[in-house]
Amino acid sequence: MALGTPRFDAGRSCLDLLATAHPEERIGTAGELADWVVAAGLVPAGTVLGQADGSWVARFLELRWHTERLIRAARAPADSLDRVNRTARAAAPPAVRAVAQQNGPLVRKLAEAPTAAALLSLLARDAVDLLTDPLARAAVRECAGEGCPLLYLDTSRGRRRRWCSSEVCGNRERVARHRRRAALARP
Repeated sequence: MALGTPRFDAGRSCLDLLATAHPEERIGTAGELADWVVAAGLVPAGTVLGQADGSWVARFLELRWHTERLIRAARAPADSLDRVNRTARAAAPPAVRAVAQQNGPLVRKLAEAPTAAALLSLLARDAVDLLTDPLARAAVRECAGEGCPLLYLDTSRGRRRRWCSSEVCGNRERVARHRRRAALARP
């Protein structure tokens, strides 16, 4: 993820992971993955993930693929279900602790450097929670924007949200609709 690129907030960590593939790959390197993990709030702000490497990237991409298959499928593919379940129980999520700052508020810090397995477990557990909660599962939507495959949790009043982002996909739709009307109005 390039510096300054806003992170799409899909409403769930596992859905945020899916969004890292669009519009281009955002976690293709260990540095991009580390930046995304911090930006997604999986670890406290300022956490340095110097231990992340190419094997981490491959494991996150694999979990992303299996998670997306499960969320989009009408019936859960057995291999993806098994992979997500195994990942969810592979390790305890990263432990955090409250640390007092000199003359300041308490801040969150990790008790120890997180492993890839711990971070993946956190994402897989979120996917399991989403997949097994009928209300949350029913609120998962795909963006109605042309060519946008992003999934998000629709928590809007009335559950009528149509786009991943009103500012991006929603605006594109409104501009296209305006252009169609303007073209029809021309003599």
